[in-house]
Amino acid sequence: MMDLRILLPALLLVFGLATVFAQSSAPDKACEAKNGTSCEECLKNVTCLWCITTKTCMTYPVRTILPPHALCPLNDARWGLCWMNFQILIITLAVVGGVIIIAFLVCLFCCCKCENFGSTRFEAKMERQANKMKTKQEERRTEMKQRHDEIRKKYGLSGQNPYSRFA
Repeated sequence: MMDLRILLPALLLVFGLATVFAQSSAPDKACEAKNGTSCEECLKNVTCLWCITTKTCMTYPVRTILPPHALCPLNDARWGLCWMNFQILIITLAVVGGVIIIAFLVCLFCCCKCENFGSTRFEAKMERQANKMKTKQEERRTEMKQRHDEIRKKYGLSGQNPYSRFA
């Protein structure tokens, strides 16, 4: 089951990259054909990028992940949604990613700290119980010795053991 969880995302990544490279190797002029239209019309095709300053529709440069500044500034580039520029997208993803990483580290720290705290508390409790049991055992042992000594005294056996000379 674990192999399938690793294999499935890896296969999706490989197929996705193959699709991207196949699209980038065969340049499609569908985006450039929409140059005189609006942003919404251009972005109906997911491979297109709209530049607000030049009002041009162009094929997204997949090899450079982010569009180069010479092609279109990040603040004016639109892809997917006309109202969100790349600068806002990058900042938002960085903040969300940072928050997720910090939350994960805090959870990891809390879980490890609480687990260690719980085990030390449990060990301390067990040690207290063991000490209490030892103390009770010693008390019982001294009581039994006192009782045996009283019985020996009562029957006159408190002196030297008469069988010790046979040993």
